Amino acid sequence: MNILALNGGSATVKAAWFALQGGALLRDGHWNVARDGDDAGLARLAGELPAAPQLVVHRIVHGGDRFAAATVLDDAVLATLRAFVPLAPLHQPFNLDIVAAARHQWPQALHVGCFDTAFHQTQTDLQRRYALPRALHERGIKRYGFHGLSYAYVSAALYAQEPALQQGKVVIAHLGSGASACAVQGGRSVASSMGFSPLDGLVMSTRCGQLDPGVLLHLLREGADVQALEKLLYKQSGLLGVSGTTGDLRELLQDGREAAQEAVELFVQRCCTVIAELAAAMQGIDVLVFTGGIGEHQSATRARIVQRLGWLGAALDEQANHEHDWRISPPAARLQVFVVPTDEEREMVQQALPLMEAAQSS
Repeated sequence: MNILALNGGSATVKAAWFALQGGALLRDGHWNVARDGDDAGLARLAGELPAAPQLVVHRIVHGGDRFAAATVLDDAVLATLRAFVPLAPLHQPFNLDIVAAARHQWPQALHVGCFDTAFHQTQTDLQRRYALPRALHERGIKRYGFHGLSYAYVSAALYAQEPALQQGKVVIAHLGSGASACAVQGGRSVASSMGFSPLDGLVMSTRCGQLDPGVLLHLLREGADVQALEKLLYKQSGLLGVSGTTGDLRELLQDGREAAQEAVELFVQRCCTVIAELAAAMQGIDVLVFTGGIGEHQSATRARIVQRLGWLGAALDEQANHEHDWRISPPAARLQVFVVPTDEEREMVQQALPLMEAAQSS
């Protein structure tokens, strides 16, 4: 079986090609497709694929409360997902535009959506609730959480190699240009730093993270409109806003300017605060996992975070950390620390395969 996974962002689409052979899922190619017109971009991709895909799997940022598992993307489902655009205005339209282009390019394939919010539906109603009037909660103003495909993959990969940790209290820090953290127990999401939108929680490349809503009221009174605030919060804040130069943490680590180092320190400090909050949600923490572009590749950032978490029992094996080993804490450390590479595309395909098998057997 030939399978294409499309993990769409606002600037590029990460495409991965898989083959199912003898029950084994083999990755056999990957591409970054520029979003300069989705139909044209996917047409160019089609020319590079070894064959036409039988299954195309799409990452969809927001599934609301409706979609808790991989789902075939027919016209009715897509209409429902369009209704969620106001919940993720800078992500959901991009995802759905890619689906439309892919359905046009490969009309004979089965198209399946996998949702970043689905993993967090195991959280309690209390955990997902804001202290707002109950009517707003019923209208969907609640904590959804994101990066769920990454958390699903990483938690399963951790348990596969460290089965004794299955019932442990785990915090996974998905640190990249978009960043969040999640409390996981027994493979289930308990709490997450992201809430109603992908803006909340950690400092990100260009997103603000946690913010007093009174700031927005103040800016509105000063004359800012919704479009200006949206641009400020999503595109002009975070590491870029604080440093004044870039949202790339790699560059900021090498930048000796005070503003650059302040941006780095704010990122680290917020990570540690959120990890402690998630530990409180589980009433303890046994394991800290780093993943994502920063979490997997920036040993200096991991070291700063672990150092600040010494009071929780975190410690670092400096050599293991420098070499990006699987376990980067000493064996006797009270808080075990791991680096687990994520693979959202593989997770998407694994979630979608039962639907393909059901379609083939019907």
